[in-house]
Amino acid sequence: WRGREGAPYSTRVPSDEVTINYRHGLPVITLMLPTRSERCQFTVKPAVTTVGAFLQDVQREDKGIERAEVFAMDGTKISDGTLMEVLLMNDFKLVINNTAYSVSPPVKDKLSSEHATEIEDIKSLVHRLFVALHLEDHQIKKERELLQKLDHLKGELLPLEQMKARITDSADAKTSRLLWVGLALMSTQGGALAWLTWWVYSWDIMEPVTYFITYGSAMAFYAYFVLTKQDYIYPQAKDRQFLHYFYRRSKKQRFDVERYNKLKDDLAEAEESLRRLRQPLHLRLPIQEINDKD
Repeated sequence: WRGREGAPYSTRVPSDEVTINYRHGLPVITLMLPTRSERCQFTVKPAVTTVGAFLQDVQREDKGIERAEVFAMDGTKISDGTLMEVLLMNDFKLVINNTAYSVSPPVKDKLSSEHATEIEDIKSLVHRLFVALHLEDHQIKKERELLQKLDHLKGELLPLEQMKARITDSADAKTSRLLWVGLALMSTQGGALAWLTWWVYSWDIMEPVTYFITYGSAMAFYAYFVLTKQDYIYPQAKDRQFLHYFYRRSKKQRFDVERYNKLKDDLAEAEESLRRLRQPLHLRLPIQEINDKD
């Protein structure tokens, strides 16, 4: 087997020359330093360490190493920018000076099953450290965003609230006038029936009249139920009439009820998020996890 310049390399069998073992979820590469004649271990981080960085560490450890390269089993040179995680997926040859070592990394599936518990423990520890170190910054940033959102929503709602207050006062006044008009009409009707019964006609004549008036009132209440699908209950009838006046007045003054309701919902949601952000800090959780638990 020859290198790039055609010089023959002596290939050694991968017995104990270059070995790879996993310790705490990280690969540990053990090899023999040619000048110092001693074995040395190199712990690499597969996700961030490149082949070039690993070879530099080897050459830095033994100043007598003039050339350190990595080749695939078919003789193709591995780029220095390749991550160790990719390199450890297949067998490869490590060339140090004029000696080539055949390296067979452990099977990844077996390693993942053996070190799954240790890796999960490390991930959990890293997560807890991240939360402990960044919780305060996260809370301050999120609180500032919510306060800015609240100020923006309140600024948009202020003119709408003023317009709504004027429309509400007008609709409430019209509804109250209608109720007083109804009371006046009922009082007038009762007085007229009493006058006709005792001063103009007798009860024998007015009895059928009052019967049909009562029957006509029952028909009116039934018609109200047919049209509105609600019983004629005075508070509900008053609220219905108020809404009728309110929406009619809103349409005349071009008051956007849907936009107002949307802003009110957004404001309530922002206030609730701010309350939850400030209240459960003793749990030491970021706001995303708090929302998930709710």
